[in-house]
Amino acid sequence: MLYISNCLIEAKTKISGSYTIKDNTRLLAESAFYGCTSLTSVTIPNSVTSIGYRAFEDCSSLTSITIPNSVTSIVGEAFKGCSSLTSITIPNSITEINGGIFAGCSSLTSITIPNSVTSIGYSVFEGCSSLTSITIPNSVTSIRGDAFSGCSSLTSITIPDGVTSIEYDAFYGCSSLLSVTIGNGVTSIGNAAFSGCTSLLSVTIGNGVTSIGTAAFSGCTSLTTIICKAIEVPTLGGYVFDDKPHTEATLYVTAESLEDYKAAYQWNSFGNILPIDNITYSITLTCNPEHGTVSGDGVYQVGETATLTAT
Repeated sequence: MLYISNCLIEAKTKISGSYTIKDNTRLLAESAFYGCTSLTSVTIPNSVTSIGYRAFEDCSSLTSITIPNSVTSIVGEAFKGCSSLTSITIPNSITEINGGIFAGCSSLTSITIPNSVTSIGYSVFEGCSSLTSITIPNSVTSIRGDAFSGCSSLTSITIPDGVTSIEYDAFYGCSSLLSVTIGNGVTSIGNAAFSGCTSLLSVTIGNGVTSIGTAAFSGCTSLTTIICKAIEVPTLGGYVFDDKPHTEATLYVTAESLEDYKAAYQWNSFGNILPIDNITYSITLTCNPEHGTVSGDGVYQVGETATLTAT
């Protein structure tokens, strides 16, 4: 139902085109616009403080929506299945993104998460198959299960130090993901957290991780490099890494822990285990010929300076 000026409007009232909610509306109640498949845009006034459960679910033609700063809560699945929605900005008044809010928004290419948000809930972006990048602010402390599952266009992710846990299936099936950097605040990586990330080449694991769950990196068939900064060897669940990429990849660890990793179950199956100081980078740079050229290439160790030649 949709509450407007103390009146009730049936949830399945057919609303199409652009719609402006009246200025004195405070609550968009459960299923208020559910299934309004011809609705293309909505203007929410500053009087609204809450968007209810499934309020805009399956509004499949909705392309844009502006959420004012007056809104302090958005309940689960509010925009689930809005398959034409391309972008959205979450206001600074929101502290939690609850379960499934944007699940199935398959056209969503970008989203801004403000620093006010502390938790990314269950299945929030599940199935957002057009989402290419996302910035997780330092305010976030938890990434719940299936949060980004099926985001098949996501290419990279940096998880800030404020996050303490990455739960099960959080990035499951992110098949375009090339690199992952896990901040030092994370202590646990859940079961199948990155399973099925078939393009994943490199993973950096922060020094705070103490446990990695079963099949966390299974199906990561392109994995070539893992950098694990944890001094104490993290405990592993079963089949954390696939056998073939596992044995052919290189594991970089702290020099003081090198022998511990070489002796630890599953960790000792990596093809190469080397100290982090031995990491090298290959560099090739070329600038626009209209402005002259700056070029250089080579392999450099950490701390070395690349030598470039200008002409």
